[in-house]
Amino acid sequence: MVTIPGRRKRATIHDVAAEAGVSRGTVSRVVNNEPYVSAEARLAIEAAIAKVGYVPNTAARNLVMQRSQAVGLIVHEPHSLFLEDPNIGEILLGANSALSLADYQMVSLVIESERDTERVARYLSGGFVDGVVVVSAREQDPITRVIERLDLPAAFVGHPQDLRDLPYVGINNRAAARAITERLIGTGRRRIGMIAAALDRDSGADRLAGFTDALGDRFDPALVAPVPLYTYADGRDGMRALLAREPLIDGVFAASDVIAAGALNALREDGRSVPGDVGIVGFDDSAWALRCQPLLSTVRQPANGLGQRAAESVLSQLRGEAPELGGILLDTQIVWRDSA
Repeated sequence: MVTIPGRRKRATIHDVAAEAGVSRGTVSRVVNNEPYVSAEARLAIEAAIAKVGYVPNTAARNLVMQRSQAVGLIVHEPHSLFLEDPNIGEILLGANSALSLADYQMVSLVIESERDTERVARYLSGGFVDGVVVVSAREQDPITRVIERLDLPAAFVGHPQDLRDLPYVGINNRAAARAITERLIGTGRRRIGMIAAALDRDSGADRLAGFTDALGDRFDPALVAPVPLYTYADGRDGMRALLAREPLIDGVFAASDVIAAGALNALREDGRSVPGDVGIVGFDDSAWALRCQPLLSTVRQPANGLGQRAAESVLSQLRGEAPELGGILLDTQIVWRDSA
């Protein structure tokens, strides 16, 4: 073995046993909090651990137990959106709080490209995590198929239609979108459009469906501006497209708060007042809702709670408990402010 100059030798279980005057087996039982150790021996071993500076080798223990004590958080979004979207941050914090209480480490895995997908698939297959929380999965997602093949404990935030028998945590996006659109209609708006983001996943598609439900016979497909992502730039571009199609538009449902913030920018550029000329509502009640001027009317979704419940689902599966395959739906509420 090559010794690196200046690096202190790590204390081992042998050092503790020698210092305490007991066998390695007795030290092992104390370290692993097992019974059949006298109070006198336990005190001697604890004092020896403190004296020699022994820290249990978690990697070696996990190798024996075939556990990594880590859970992956897989986010299917561009790297820039991972930092820009406050919902992802809240989901991350909620998941991490549940995992920390159970002494699990969270590992963030961001998928933006096919290469990322292949890399993460290899990582999961290597046994580096015991389970995963998956955010923003799409239908026909190869990572979902990898999770199924590995029989990896998992919980999804959201519900792709081809999820099959994997547990998920979410909200009723369709009902919430319908409710806030009806509230917008109730303000007397007549030409209402939608900036519909992320239609390749359940959240975006369900919010468009709820908007359509609320308008009924008044729904005009020409007043839907589809955009790829929940981003400020997409909100601005979507609003510009709606203004070009229908100059008389007087109401807008933005598929998220950040979309609404971008739309407000475009409305200001066009000389429109909010809510005087155009009423606008968003979705999420994220930090973006309070940055908007005027303050944004929106749907509050419990992003932190979604992450926490998804992580708790994974932890329960790791304890051998059966997952709730019917899905866990958390409540939303309308928060009415000044923008409509």
